[in-house]
Amino acid sequence: MKERGGSRAAVDERYAQWKSLIPVLYDWFANHNLVWPSLSCRWGPQFEQATYKNRQRLYLSEQTDGSVPNTLVIANCEVVKPRVAAAEHISQFNEEARSPFVKKYKTIIHPGEVNRIRELPQDSRIIATHTDSPDVLIWDVEAQPNRHAVLGATDSRPDLILRGHQENAEFALAMCPAEPYVLSGGKDKSVVWWSIQDHISGLGDSSKSETSPGASGSKHSKTANEKDSPKVDPRGVFHGHDSTVEDVQFCPSSAQEFCSVGDDACLILWDARTGTSPAVKVEKAHGGDVHCVDWNLHDVNYILTGSADNSVRMWDRRNLGPGGGAGSPIHKFEGHKAAVLCVQWSPDKASVFGSSAEDGFLNVWDHDKVGKKKNPNSPGGLFFQHAGHRDKIVDFHWNSSDPWTIVSVSDDGESTGGGGTLQIWRMSDLIYRPEDEVLSELENFKSHLASCTPRA
Repeated sequence: MKERGGSRAAVDERYAQWKSLIPVLYDWFANHNLVWPSLSCRWGPQFEQATYKNRQRLYLSEQTDGSVPNTLVIANCEVVKPRVAAAEHISQFNEEARSPFVKKYKTIIHPGEVNRIRELPQDSRIIATHTDSPDVLIWDVEAQPNRHAVLGATDSRPDLILRGHQENAEFALAMCPAEPYVLSGGKDKSVVWWSIQDHISGLGDSSKSETSPGASGSKHSKTANEKDSPKVDPRGVFHGHDSTVEDVQFCPSSAQEFCSVGDDACLILWDARTGTSPAVKVEKAHGGDVHCVDWNLHDVNYILTGSADNSVRMWDRRNLGPGGGAGSPIHKFEGHKAAVLCVQWSPDKASVFGSSAEDGFLNVWDHDKVGKKKNPNSPGGLFFQHAGHRDKIVDFHWNSSDPWTIVSVSDDGESTGGGGTLQIWRMSDLIYRPEDEVLSELENFKSHLASCTPRA
């Protein structure tokens, strides 16, 4: 975390201060130490609801040093419901320990390291992964056999392999909310678009029968595994970037519209109905490489981008116009001290989003609060800062099943000598609820305390 200009001692001091504030800032918090770093973390389907907690799948990975295989991990996570956890329980944890709330359920031996995981919104048992290759791999995680990750074990066989890139595609990956479509970007400067509509209906049955032998230790070579996986060719290949494409995202309301960002500092909007050239191209969207992009679920006019220039920018596509890229952002959110790696709109409130960066912070913003700030030292729109990680936060994901709940993961290689930290947390609702509502509740609580005071 040298980017922040902070020494290890300064980071440790900041962390200790944050830890002391957990009972005030959080409704629930869980810390899970990872032996191997995970470059991605995603929520899967919720499968059980109980009185005090829900159970849900969680997808992450293990990026190893080669002494054991790289893996895709399916975990079961217990998500404690709001206003259930006791303050002393959430603040007392050992950073070196695994959380009792996260249990490994299944291991898939992944061909190469897992750089990115994305789930299909219509069926989150189906996920896509990016590795250091031109292919996108599709997995039916419930049908895949559980594997034991030991040195020399054969790779698990993907349920589908999506072909179309000419060079490695490592990070840019999205799955469509409207249709079973997949989008990817790569070093070949292209954006590639597939439909898996014709394939996903039969995934479960074929996977169970064909991949079971691999689970019981039959020795298929890697090429045999790949040979068995059906290949899917793209519906379209889109050209318009001048450098590596770093991230892609579908328009939430249309399977034909999407956007991409890249190391050429461009934001490009595409419309597959009008061809494979950019519909709108914003040159110099940032003052550096653009690492991430997200499209608002509640209002499809709004798009977020995050960059190596440390800023997050919010765009209104109605202002961009076709052709020359004359558009400028509605707002620049400047609160990070290092490159922004991930941005995501909240599923719970249209104006709220999160951003994570190499500075180890996950900032939560509300663009409705811009211009209404009460603290002159705080960046406009920033209303919560998660400071529980001690190194760069490489991914995070809002939980669409449990409101205001986030999973975040940091790669701790530079700070603690390896591994990573997975954290699952929910800020106190006193922070995001309307102020008059919160004040009313606190007043009632004060009255309640007064009535409980023993009379002299």
